Amino acid sequence: MAEALVRDLRAELDEGGLRGSFLVRDLRSGAELGIDPDREYPMASLVKVPLAAATLERIRRGELDAATQLEVAPGRVTTPGPTGLTRFRHPARIALGDLLYLSTSLSDGTAADVLFGLTPPAEVTRMLGEWGLGGIAVRHLLRDLVETPAERFDPGEADLAHALAIGASTAGRGHRLPQLDVTRANSASARALLSLLQALWTPSKIDPSVAGGVRELMANNLIRHRLTPDFASDAARWSSKTGTLLNLRHEMGVVEHADGGVFAVVALTESRVPAVLQPEAEILMARVARALRDEVRGG
Repeated sequence: MAEALVRDLRAELDEGGLRGSFLVRDLRSGAELGIDPDREYPMASLVKVPLAAATLERIRRGELDAATQLEVAPGRVTTPGPTGLTRFRHPARIALGDLLYLSTSLSDGTAADVLFGLTPPAEVTRMLGEWGLGGIAVRHLLRDLVETPAERFDPGEADLAHALAIGASTAGRGHRLPQLDVTRANSASARALLSLLQALWTPSKIDPSVAGGVRELMANNLIRHRLTPDFASDAARWSSKTGTLLNLRHEMGVVEHADGGVFAVVALTESRVPAVLQPEAEILMARVARALRDEVRGG
């Protein structure tokens, strides 16, 4: 039954112009089901989850103070997509703890880069290793994600940037665009990211106060158009983080049901369709993730 479902879902993704790495795990029983869960993808904004965990750990250790006021330069980005300080036109003074909220819950890239200025990518990767979480490579800042061909074309030519992203891949998961090259970008597989979710939702080497802080930030995620409609309800709490870059659409999260069921979900996708707005792709990836969860839950 599960093998037939995976085969059918893989065919649906292909028909819809998507390829993806999906994994769903019951965090109580350990039962799981996925589609190419070990395939690596650039993480885009999903990297803000390990960044939040590392920052909260340093606050817990007393190395950082959440109340510290920091001067933040405006991002002044005008292309569609970026949020918060990334679109600000004037400098602002913001507490470190509030930058955590902006970075994780609003997916503010400028806020994330201020946090990376305190805890560089290499240090975040090292801390993940301390927690026994391998397979997540944190290599660069978020501002690198807004320096793509999409920023060089006129708004009416955004599809050309997506066509370049689709056509410039190389053998071995490389890419002519460094942000899409898994050997140079912040990258991970669905399995590696699900291990991070499990460490945040169940007892692990991550301090409980740090894990709880990340869970709260993810519960307050304001970007809720992707998997949320298929997982959130009055009887289910959905906590997640999205990631979007050119033809990549991702989401990782945990659904906690009123009956006690807890399922971690990771969906990493890339589209072959050269278009900025693809609501059908959002619906399809959510349907695939929900079908996998339903199979694991029913099994």
